[in-house]
Amino acid sequence: MLHVALWEPEIPPNTGNVARLCAATGATLHLVGRLGFHLDDRSLRRAGLDYWPAVRLQQHADLAAFESAWTGGTLWCVESPGPRNYTQARFAQGDGLLFGPESRGLPSTVLERHADRVVAIPMPAGAVRSLNLATAVGVVLYEALRQIHGW
Repeated sequence: MLHVALWEPEIPPNTGNVARLCAATGATLHLVGRLGFHLDDRSLRRAGLDYWPAVRLQQHADLAAFESAWTGGTLWCVESPGPRNYTQARFAQGDGLLFGPESRGLPSTVLERHADRVVAIPMPAGAVRSLNLATAVGVVLYEALRQIHGW
């Protein structure tokens, strides 16, 4: 099992789409800190469709609570730009993927604390600062699954 952690997500449909990815892959979804919406938000529910019962959801009051409760494998921070390509990471069962809020990403203190586990999705055209959160989660989550299961 893999884990996807969203720290202070701001846009309900992004989180709903990530929840659907987690339902499809069996990953646990961790929502960390202040959410930019309520969990009963209509657009959040619509994006997740009727898959919410299949989502293993855990909520954490803040990043410190999430990190102290973390008992999984390696916790990978996904941030753009990053020091290495996400395909260079060696993912394993039980690992977690931590993503920051859409408007600002992960704080520098978190990136420094996990410096050897920060990965990025390359954007060679240089035309955008980052990908949509749900897209980024899908890219890295499916690479982790490919590595683990040999797809």
